[in-house]
Amino acid sequence: MQLPATPTMRPELTAGRLRFIMVATTLVASLLLGRLVVLQVINGPRLAAMAEDERRTLRTIPAVRGAITDVNGHALAVSVKAVDVVADQKLIVNPEVTALALAPILGLPAAQLQVTLTGDRRFVYVKRTVDPIAWQKILALKVKGVFAYKSAKRVYPGKTLASNILGFVGVDGVGLAGIELMAQKQLAGVDGLAKYERDPAGRAIPDTQSQTVQPVQGSDIRLTIDRDIQWTAETELAAAVAQAKADYGTVVVMRPTTGDILAQATVPSIDSNNPRTADMTLRGNRAVSDVFEPGSTSKMMTMAAVLDSGKATALTKFTVPYSMRFGNRTLHDHDKHGPQRLTLNGILANSSNIGTYLAARLIGERGLYETLKRFGIAERTGLGFPGESRGALPDPSTWSITSFPTIAYGQGLSVNAIQAASAYATIANDGVRMRPRLIAGTVSPSGAFTAAAPSKGVRVVSAGTARTLRQMLESVVDKGTGTNAAVPGYRVAGKTGTASRFDPTLGKYSGYVASFAGMIPADKPALVIAVSIHNPRGKHYGGVIAAPVFAKIATFAVQEQRIAPSGTPAANLALTW
Repeated sequence: MQLPATPTMRPELTAGRLRFIMVATTLVASLLLGRLVVLQVINGPRLAAMAEDERRTLRTIPAVRGAITDVNGHALAVSVKAVDVVADQKLIVNPEVTALALAPILGLPAAQLQVTLTGDRRFVYVKRTVDPIAWQKILALKVKGVFAYKSAKRVYPGKTLASNILGFVGVDGVGLAGIELMAQKQLAGVDGLAKYERDPAGRAIPDTQSQTVQPVQGSDIRLTIDRDIQWTAETELAAAVAQAKADYGTVVVMRPTTGDILAQATVPSIDSNNPRTADMTLRGNRAVSDVFEPGSTSKMMTMAAVLDSGKATALTKFTVPYSMRFGNRTLHDHDKHGPQRLTLNGILANSSNIGTYLAARLIGERGLYETLKRFGIAERTGLGFPGESRGALPDPSTWSITSFPTIAYGQGLSVNAIQAASAYATIANDGVRMRPRLIAGTVSPSGAFTAAAPSKGVRVVSAGTARTLRQMLESVVDKGTGTNAAVPGYRVAGKTGTASRFDPTLGKYSGYVASFAGMIPADKPALVIAVSIHNPRGKHYGGVIAAPVFAKIATFAVQEQRIAPSGTPAANLALTW
């Protein structure tokens, strides 16, 4: 059988198809070539840079923060190893599941973590200053998109010890209060910088360009504080504040020849490891920020002015009534009495308000004012501590009819606790006021110690006036209102104070401030201790609740500092005539 013939393709149709295919192929090739030119030639550098930027990581290498130590090198604030846990949100596969896994390890709510992990940011902090052990637990989970950078956590071994001096740092390690803020520049050092490229999993790509600038460690700060005296001051003050049911109290222990502060206690205080859990009012340093009317402890300065003027001696005779009238007000002594025949020494020992005013009249308003200013009242102490208040002392041109007598015996002016201690340190240092200081010096990362510049001192009264006044202050402790401040074997000079307390929240006087400020040994003063207890309930006299605190702290401090007992008897100046 014959098969049908196969149709023959038309030549013109075949050529047309070929031309179409060739044109289409050429067009596609041209488009691809054009796109390739655009990608590689025109946009190539920009796209390459974008890809490199996507891989490149720039991060800070935190400098190790310097430690804070006491005068003997005992650590009060240190930095320990920690990590900052961070995340690349684009690499997180399932934020909800990841959050549930991390929550129990980091101690954060899963819902909060889920919000942190969700988004398209390449870098977010999950939690700062995490314990390295916790990070090892996270690593074991093999969670994608979560990383850690070396960091440090600030630790205060003594918890509440010296906390109001030390202050605290924020989550970024920057000082927010106290010495941590005051010495931020020296403590912080200089952060380093790391540049490198990473793969999609966040790992550094080997053999790529990288650059590292190493951090410079911060310097240590050596304080003038003696850890053991500080602990004793806080312990004894806390017991007294609790027993008196007072609002708070302060103690300052100072070396008069240098102005060095060996202890500065504030009760109640905070744990610097957890400052955010404490009441805002407790986070500062009340010894420098809070001011109060000193009351009878200020009579020492009035007596210094009178003695230094040469218009009276310790044995100058006065007849002192119980009260005196000033305009429509009557001022009086704390205990009712008939006319008393007192020496200037007896006026101070018995803490007579009226007698102090009679003595102050010998020098006048301006004479008293100028001496108080030389003592540093209403002036910056030079301590440089954050939040310092300078107190108040009105100019005589503004005084009312009662201002002169009340300022003479310690009301109508205000001081902070450092100023109160500094005034007594001036008399202990033969009339020369040294600038108070808390920082003894710095220790470089290499271990070199640089001492802080010493104070030059300011002459306030003559050395003779200071010696006489110390003898008069001994009479206060031996035979006057300060007998509870006595320390066996040592001559003690000091003054009690019981001042009306101005309450700024009420806008009026309410309650008292009980104080005692003194020096030991009186014959050759090595330490000055000032105690103030604010708003005690019940017993409120300085000689009853503040003087015993002085005695307990002084008893420990003279032993700890190896200060020899007094070798001579007290002067025993006459109180009456």
